[in-house]
Amino acid sequence: MSINPRHILRRMLDAADAVHKTLGPGLLESVYEPCFYRELQKCGVAYRRQVLVPIIYDSVQLDEHLRLDVIAGEQVICEIKAVEELLPIHQAQLLTYLKLTGTRFGFLINFNVVLIKNGIKCKVL
Repeated sequence: MSINPRHILRRMLDAADAVHKTLGPGLLESVYEPCFYRELQKCGVAYRRQVLVPIIYDSVQLDEHLRLDVIAGEQVICEIKAVEELLPIHQAQLLTYLKLTGTRFGFLINFNVVLIKNGIKCKVL
């Protein structure tokens, strides 16, 4: 049975908020990422981390892969950042991941902000 994507999105936002409230801004992505996974686990969201996505070019699957930070409930991709500001290239990256995987919902979460709500961008295809 599939879980409603809105339910997953809400829990992901709650997880990001909990991590940000605990750690605050100014750390590396490599610190926020496992904490975010722990929060997803605590709220019962099934997820896969560091998901390899094959690159198919000119009808040939290459040996290289894209690596998604996390996909939750097999329905929502989330890219975690710890940057001064989210740039258009970050949003383009997420859109490309959504298109290549056939996933409709995606988040960019930048933990390097004073208010976490200002570091979250949602994309829907």
